[in-house]
Amino acid sequence: MAEPVVIGYGKEAVSVYRTDGVRSLFAASIGMTARGPAFLPSYTEGDNTDVVATDSMKNFIQITALDFDGTALEDFLELLALRFLDTYPQVERIEVTARELPFARRTEQSFQGLDGDRGVAELSLDRSGALEHRSGREGIRLVKLTGSSFAGFVRDEYTTLAESHDRPLYVHLDVHWRNQDFAKRAPGEEVRDSVAATFAEFDSASIQELVHRMGTRLLDTFQELSEVSFAGENRLWDTAQVLGSDERVRVYTDPRPPFGRIELTLAR
Repeated sequence: MAEPVVIGYGKEAVSVYRTDGVRSLFAASIGMTARGPAFLPSYTEGDNTDVVATDSMKNFIQITALDFDGTALEDFLELLALRFLDTYPQVERIEVTARELPFARRTEQSFQGLDGDRGVAELSLDRSGALEHRSGREGIRLVKLTGSSFAGFVRDEYTTLAESHDRPLYVHLDVHWRNQDFAKRAPGEEVRDSVAATFAEFDSASIQELVHRMGTRLLDTFQELSEVSFAGENRLWDTAQVLGSDERVRVYTDPRPPFGRIELTLAR
């Protein structure tokens, strides 16, 4: 007999743009997953008595945003999760996520939408008050023209890559971290800025060494952090043209997949 092991349902990509109509804008894409045995009959018997419709979840998220006048993704998720648990006693655990929809202020009342680097947050609460959380910055794009190398790797019948002792480097990077105390969190933009500074300053022998240096610097700098993790892709451009008189003068073009991927997690 098949036994359900994990059940959960919810709503994803709920857009929220909360403004006071004067100068503030809080913009995020929210996800919510509800868990608990009360929802099992919906799966096994088609009994939806305790099911909160995902459309109601969407409305709940947007109505809760009316009462939020902060700026931190984590603070909004905490308000949302606590209020949802208070409203629906059949929910055993609620998991919420937020992805910043970034805008840059141009004047007091105008903004410009941005792509790429954005803050993210994840939060889980249950009836016992247990808390799991993770913050991060995703879509970071970093380029430097010198100060990166890759040599001394395994060479065998499968190897075609040439060694490089100084090259441009272009990486796509996601950084996530856990704070030791949810109430005392490291500032996300300062974490991002530290990562970018390490990228620029450190002359690395590999992307692996580079992300390790980034992580150790973060743990040394931000005592709030208990763990930091990286997922990076090497998006170094392909050479399209070389100036004959100076090999360093080149024109590059976007690389074709596949892309190299690097992962690292460091804990205090």
